[in-house]
Amino acid sequence: MNTKAEQPKGTTAADIGKLVLAAVILVAGIVAYSWFSNDAGVPPVARLLGVLAALVVSLAIAAFTALGRRVRHFLAESQFEMRKVVWPTRDETIKTTGIIILVVIVLSLLLGLIDLILKSVILDWLLKL
Repeated sequence: MNTKAEQPKGTTAADIGKLVLAAVILVAGIVAYSWFSNDAGVPPVARLLGVLAALVVSLAIAAFTALGRRVRHFLAESQFEMRKVVWPTRDETIKTTGIIILVVIVLSLLLGLIDLILKSVILDWLLKL
């Protein structure tokens, strides 16, 4: 039995290094946000822009890895599939919502009736309280 862990195809040491670098940049942005609190005199807008810049840079670095290419390919395919979806009209949506509300009301009344019957059977007939 082979106990050696295999890396997925397309993952190289350079890709792992890029992902680690992206994570380090993102963590550095978050730490800088906390480090430069309002007491340090840095305006909150500048702190927020720093975190957003770190996020953009880390995503840009991660996009050039094999994992990033797979994610971009998946998003492109998802967008293509979303164009094929036939969305319901406003009238269909309103009718379907009305039917669902009606079914919920009927089922809740039915379950309440069953609960009332079981309560009376158990408490009044079986336990005779």
